[in-house]
Parts: sequence; structure tokens; C-alpha cells
Amino acid sequence: MGVLDGKSAIVTGSARGIGRATAELLAEQGAQVLINDLDGDVAEEASNEIQGETVSFAGDLTKGDTPDQLVKKAVDSFGKIDIIVNNAGYTWDGPIHKMSDEQFQAMLDIHNVVPFKVLRAAAPHLREPAKKEKEEGREVFRKIVNVSSTSGMFGNAGQVNYSSGKAGVVGLTKTLAKEWGQFKINVNAVAFGFVETRLTASKEEGGSFEREGGEKIALGIPEQMRQMAAMLIPLGRAATPEEAAGGIFFLCSPWSNYVHGQVLNITGGMFGGMTS
Repeated sequence: MGVLDGKSAIVTGSARGIGRATAELLAEQGAQVLINDLDGDVAEEASNEIQGETVSFAGDLTKGDTPDQLVKKAVDSFGKIDIIVNNAGYTWDGPIHKMSDEQFQAMLDIHNVVPFKVLRAAAPHLREPAKKEKEEGREVFRKIVNVSSTSGMFGNAGQVNYSSGKAGVVGLTKTLAKEWGQFKINVNAVAFGFVETRLTASKEEGGSFEREGGEKIALGIPEQMRQMAAMLIPLGRAATPEEAAGGIFFLCSPWSNYVHGQVLNITGGMFGGMTS
């Protein structure tokens, strides 16, 4: 028996890293999970490896009606949607004076526009069942978890594009919480600090992300920055993807039914930047 038995979930960007760990945890707790990645082979491989009922969906969520097709695949496969985790994303760093329009817009597209389109497409499948349940005097909670970052909360040098996108996630989350609370749809966000993924691996190990058209974006950060980050974290190290997924799972679970419109900082105690 799992605490998510009978629930159906979409997790974007879930073939690797935090998304993969989240999908595994939700499935372990009984949820049906749609696995999504840009790379169809990787998505299918993850779907086959994760224990539980899963389906895969490949496609670039920043293009056309792909978010609508993602939601349709989940509904066609599971019959309903109870949980959405907007996790897909990547980084494309650089100082503002050297940043192109394309580089800035790319971060807004994946971190802001994609969650907006996914949630808009899912709205009827979340709101309409809730209206019927309300008429029947029943409370059934559904869950939205949007992935932000401490870069969006405090800013981070070299990430004006990524920080802007992740700050937008917070605004989207808090506004949608006000709109959808009446439907018992909990809308929250997580803001991650340093998590061990290919985005935070050393430059030598991070590899690259290939955008449409074959353009490759180098991933990873300088080793000196990695060492400095560990020194700033009170717990003394970065999080594992599984530890990061734990916070998302909490916000997907029944224990978070009265947690609404919040940003859960998952940082090992690390905070920084200018605050008022």
C-alpha cells in the first residue's frame, strides 16, 4: 500500500536527475506516472526501469502544442490527472552584457511558458472533477508542484536569465494558488539549492544539452564553485536527487493538504543574497 495509490501524475523532465528520482518515489508510493524527456529513447528507458505503472512521452515542451499533447497522453493513459510536477529545465549561463536575446528567452520559455501551458492544458481535468466533488460535499485534494531555485529567490551572478525564469515560477505558483484553492488544488513550489545533477557537475563531467537545431549548451560548473558551495551549506554537502525528490513528494502527499501557495526551500540550510 502506498500513500498515492489511485493517483495519476505527470512529472516533466523525469528521465534524469531530480525528475527521475521524483518519478521513482511517486511510483513507489502507488502513483501512475507519465515520464517525460526531450529524448524519446531516454524517456522510454526510464519508464521501463521504474517499478510501477508508467508511460513515456517525448517532445520539446517549448514547441507548439506539445504541452497539450503531454496532458492528452496522461489523460488517455490514466483517465485522470491528480498530480503535476513542473520540473523540466536546464541552465544557459552568462553575464548580462554578453547574453543574447535567444539565451535570455530560452530560459523564460522552459521555466515560465512551459509550466503555464501545461497547467492551462490540464485545467479542465483538474477543475471539472473538483466542481462535482464540491457539489457532493466531498474534499479531494490534487497537487501542483512547480520547481524553482534559490537563484529565483535570491539571484545568482551569471544567471540573469535563469534567475528571472525561476522567479517567475514563484509568481505563477502564488497566483494559481489563489485561483485554484477553491477547487482543493494545492499549488506550491520548491526552491532547490545545490543538488548533485548534471547541471551542477564539474565542467568536465557535466556534458552538454542539445537544443533544437543541434546547438549544444555546456552543462556543469567550475570545480572551485562546487567546493565553495559545499562550504556555504550548513549540512556540509549538496543534496542527492533522492533528497531533493523528498520535498516534492511531501507536497504531493496527503500531509500537505493544508500547505498552499508556499515555496519550500530545500537547501541544506543555505540561504544567501539580498533580502529586505
